[in-house]
Amino acid sequence: MTCEGCKGFFRRAMKRNARLRCPFRKGTCEITRKTRRQCQACRLRKCLESGMKKEMIMSDAAVEQRRALIRKKKRDRIGTQSAGAKGLTEEQRTMIKELMDAQMKTFDTTFSHFKNFRLRGEDGSVWNYKPPAASSGKEIFSLLPHMADMSTYMFKGIINFAKVISHFRDLPIEDQISLLKGATFELCQLRFNTVFNAETGTWECGRLSYCLEDPAGGFQQLLLEPVLKFHYMLKKLQLHKEEYVLMQAISLFSPDRPGVVQRGMVDQLQERFAIALKDYIECNRPQPAHRAWVLPWKSLCTRTGAQRTRCDGSAGPSLLSPSVLPSWAQAEREA
Repeated sequence: MTCEGCKGFFRRAMKRNARLRCPFRKGTCEITRKTRRQCQACRLRKCLESGMKKEMIMSDAAVEQRRALIRKKKRDRIGTQSAGAKGLTEEQRTMIKELMDAQMKTFDTTFSHFKNFRLRGEDGSVWNYKPPAASSGKEIFSLLPHMADMSTYMFKGIINFAKVISHFRDLPIEDQISLLKGATFELCQLRFNTVFNAETGTWECGRLSYCLEDPAGGFQQLLLEPVLKFHYMLKKLQLHKEEYVLMQAISLFSPDRPGVVQRGMVDQLQERFAIALKDYIECNRPQPAHRAWVLPWKSLCTRTGAQRTRCDGSAGPSLLSPSVLPSWAQAEREA
């Protein structure tokens, strides 16, 4: 047995056909792992004594051929894994289609239906409104009514999204309310991420654009930084629409929400959506690097949920400031 270092040394020495001489003129240097670099001649002698043969060295052409074969086997292995990946079942395809239909019916990415909101710029148009350079309490307070209207609009869409899902309608009304209250903020962020521009750091909601400072009056300050980090991370992944809706379903059907009674049923539903997402990723994103994003997303959802629970111990959307909380009740009534 020989180490890889000596194999490489022997191959190089034989290829360049060099005449090596012992610098100590003994030819009997003791060669060990520590002293092998001190005398190349004695090292080569020991390689030959160990049974290494020049005839066994592969030519450059043979080495290249072997490397090509290794690359081919690697490509074939990846192709086999991709072909052998578990495809979506008919039930999963139906499930995803229902979610996509619910998303299209309840979420307009152009925000063309967001009307009759409060807030006007100097010229009377909200999309030309620019907050003053110096932030003040008055500015934030003036923005709150608009953020409340936007929250109501988003909450209403999320409630209607859930009502379209057949599995959600099958749950008791008490569990429906608990799940919605617990998942509203997470679903809002998933939907807002579809219109997030990572280059400018703004949310482009049709004719309206928002930067990080804009929601300061509607959200608790301690969550703004992790929320922005979440949007950058998620947008970088270039998710498919199907992945977005499956993530919304996984977040919606969380059995650990306060007040949920049928936890076993909700847990089974969440597992089915999670498996559907996993299978979708394996079918459409065969490279392992594309699969690692689920963990940080779920981790952040869990962390923000824990922060919400610590804030007030309730299942309500307490990530919002008290001034915006009435939007939830209003959206629930309108939906």
